[in-house]
Amino acid sequence: MTDLEAALRRAVRGEVGFDVTSRALTTMDASNYRRVPLGVVAPRDADDVAAVLEVCREHGVPVVARGGGTSIAGQATGTGVVVDFTRHMNRLVSLDAEARTAVVQPGLVLDRLQDAAAPHGLRFGPDPSTHSRCTLGGMIGNNSCGSHSVAWGTTADSVRELTVLTARGKWLRLGQEWAGAPDGLRDLVDGGLARLRTGFPDLPRRISGYALDALLPERGADVARSFCGSEGTLGVLTEASVRLVEAPRARALAVLGYTDEAGAAEAAAGLLPYGPLTVEGMAADLVPSTEGLPRGGAWLFVETGGDSEAEARARAEAIVRAADVVDARVVTDPAGQRTLWRVREDASGTATRMPDGAEAWPGWEDCAVPPARLGAYLRDFRALLTSHGLRGTPYGHFGDGCIHVRIDFDLLTDAGVARFRRFSEELADVVVAHGGSLSGEHGDGQARAELLPRMYGEETVALFERAKAVWDPDDLLNPGMLVRSAPLDTNLRFSVLPREPVDVAFGYPSDGGDFSAAVRRCVGVAKCRTTSVSGTGVMCPSFRATGEEEHSTRGRARLLHEMLAGELVTDGWRSTEVRDALDLCLSCKGCRSDCPVEVDMATYKAEFLHHHYAGRRRPAAHYAMGRLPVWLRWAARVRVARVVNALASVGPLAAVAKRLGGIAAERDLPRLAREPFTRWWRGRRSSPDRPGDLVVLWPDTFTEHLSPSVGRAAVRVLEAAGLRVALPPTLRGRARVGDGTSKSSAALLSTRRGRVCCGLTYVSTGQLDQARAVMRRTLDLMAPVLETSAPVVVLEPSCAAALRTDLPELLHDDPRAARLAARVLTFAEALERHAPHWTPPAVDRPVTGQTHCHQHAVLGDAPDRRLREAAGLTGELTGGCCGLAGNFGFEKGHYEVSAACAEDRLLPAVREAPEDAVVLADGFSCRTQLEQLAGVRGRHLAEVLAERLGQE
Repeated sequence: MTDLEAALRRAVRGEVGFDVTSRALTTMDASNYRRVPLGVVAPRDADDVAAVLEVCREHGVPVVARGGGTSIAGQATGTGVVVDFTRHMNRLVSLDAEARTAVVQPGLVLDRLQDAAAPHGLRFGPDPSTHSRCTLGGMIGNNSCGSHSVAWGTTADSVRELTVLTARGKWLRLGQEWAGAPDGLRDLVDGGLARLRTGFPDLPRRISGYALDALLPERGADVARSFCGSEGTLGVLTEASVRLVEAPRARALAVLGYTDEAGAAEAAAGLLPYGPLTVEGMAADLVPSTEGLPRGGAWLFVETGGDSEAEARARAEAIVRAADVVDARVVTDPAGQRTLWRVREDASGTATRMPDGAEAWPGWEDCAVPPARLGAYLRDFRALLTSHGLRGTPYGHFGDGCIHVRIDFDLLTDAGVARFRRFSEELADVVVAHGGSLSGEHGDGQARAELLPRMYGEETVALFERAKAVWDPDDLLNPGMLVRSAPLDTNLRFSVLPREPVDVAFGYPSDGGDFSAAVRRCVGVAKCRTTSVSGTGVMCPSFRATGEEEHSTRGRARLLHEMLAGELVTDGWRSTEVRDALDLCLSCKGCRSDCPVEVDMATYKAEFLHHHYAGRRRPAAHYAMGRLPVWLRWAARVRVARVVNALASVGPLAAVAKRLGGIAAERDLPRLAREPFTRWWRGRRSSPDRPGDLVVLWPDTFTEHLSPSVGRAAVRVLEAAGLRVALPPTLRGRARVGDGTSKSSAALLSTRRGRVCCGLTYVSTGQLDQARAVMRRTLDLMAPVLETSAPVVVLEPSCAAALRTDLPELLHDDPRAARLAARVLTFAEALERHAPHWTPPAVDRPVTGQTHCHQHAVLGDAPDRRLREAAGLTGELTGGCCGLAGNFGFEKGHYEVSAACAEDRLLPAVREAPEDAVVLADGFSCRTQLEQLAGVRGRHLAEVLAERLGQE
């Protein structure tokens, strides 16, 4: 391997990675399979690709071309050299709007092509649900389709010419009429014309095997089309000329409700004569919530297009009239359509968990049958599942007869794997009996190639092997895929994981307390690899800032998987590779909500840091910022805020403090409040008794010591809404929560003092023993509150999220933790639930800013939206993460990434806002980032409302 690596480094101008991290990141795709490569190369151009092939040919090492790594059959994994096209060869070379063509490099993400084509009223027809991260090269390799295939076909239907390099270094330009055909291919076809004309099922979604029938003379002898779906086994694509189609000016979405899945499936084929753009189907067992959907137990999503909204709607309504439905809904509003489509697109992830939380896996992800046979096939499929004691939730492209499904295979035990094989063999026979294809979209890879003789017969498969030998006589390119494949039950990625639960601190309630199961959540759909985020989405800010796989949620999950496996990452919790990959995780929690399978990398990072630094010295930032509540309480107790602020304003002294505390030199130290919030509370004049509900206002560390104006504003608004405000007790023991009208918030029967704290800073730095101690002390202090029905109002979103999730998951053995978590309300939630008839003051101004990432991921912002609307605050807040993220943006070495995250969504939104816009930022980190990077003062919603109260 050393000679190979050295040779590649001499020959290639792009990056060559034979290190543990580079290899670990590419051991898996989105399938059940795992292979450990020797190394990874990111070529800069086609000459680099040629150099890689030459070196690997000389060393007898296989080559695997890889795009977004979202393949579901294992074809993007290999034991040789992986060629990653996403880093450099990702350009749109040209776009000819008049000719409706584009020239692309293989690493170009589909959405980037769509963005470039859209201003011309054009688009690329196929659109898999992974459109925001899959690449054109991968789509050509798999002959991908997507939801619009009933209108625009497969990727092969959109390909004009392909520039391909063979394993032996020959450049070919593939096209029609035998253009670019390698020597011997035409003779092979001429000798098998009868078999090619009769041995291939005639259905729209036949993806399995090689498309040798595209080489028939009556089909134009299209070598480029025949190459599509070859899964990188015939040649390496370096450039493609593709066709674009005219995009409808307007669209309508008809959602048709049916009694059950079979009814929807049988109706789908009958809708095709109406010329829909899509006919997608899914059943109720895949939908977490039916809100917004018409009545029924299954639905068809039928999209229509037109030159105007009225024309598109008319076509949709015609389909509704023609369909025999239980109920229907037609949506023309683009935002409403996106919301509904998101349910369908996320199915590839949500289907990986059964309703009871059991794991489900691909392997039989995309069989296809003639559309008219779909209803009968689904009944047989369900019956076969039942006979094997398995469960699955089918969904997919009903109009093309293609079904996606994840099945709750047990791939962890020998008995479960044996059942996986038996089921696979029997289902292959069922598919063939219905005239279908084992793959209708994602290719065969290792998952189905072994079973191709059942579909095509031995003679046709032998023809496939001969075709492979014509293109790649040395079997250098992606060996073991499509032909001469490894058995479908080998190389399973689960086989290397520990069989016994790993000793961990968090409870992982959704994974049965099993950290391995939590890590297995990442199935590789790679929604975290999107280069742009829409709406209020967050995930994954560090990937968007760096573009590096290791800084994506998937990349980190892969490294954790390899850490548990112990084969490639060999030093377990002490791994520096895992530590370095997690270093740029902002703990924004965006993946907890945005990832379709709810991977929670913030928790995994805290868990890892807890073990990694156990018994060892930590980075200085962990002591300086992880224990921030201690230092701030000390400063408040001895009343040195003014002195500390003065010293921090002296450049040399501030520089020394930052260096000692592991703080980025580019950062300004936040100023401490002269009067902490609770000191103001104790000194405020008593309020008259109020009849309203009692709410307990949480004095989080940031509100208490750094921005007490937020707390004061919240008290004012809550009381104006008729609520009684109290603070948590500060002494342990039996206590009575006060009514908020006196200077003390509790009648105390003990003398042991303490302060409540959510433990956030300890959790984010992985100091979980200290976090648990702080949390238990907090639960002791909150005991009197838990005896009442009073909610706990938390103003800082990150602290509210910590109390809602980290507290019960870290103290899973203490029932009080769940009780307190259930009491936590945001500022807007408290007003909505406990002062529903209160009308906020009219602000009547536009807003800009960003929804806090923890609020988006854990708390939700619907009450905030309604409160803003009631106050006349118009406009939407952007998504993403501010980039400061508590301690992250302050830590040495994080400044550039922190600033890049802010430039992703937050700062552009603020710059583009109207001059009179209110800049909303409920989180202290967000406000600090705005102030330090843009010189803009962001305000908590409570401050905005309180200010307006004084003007009425």
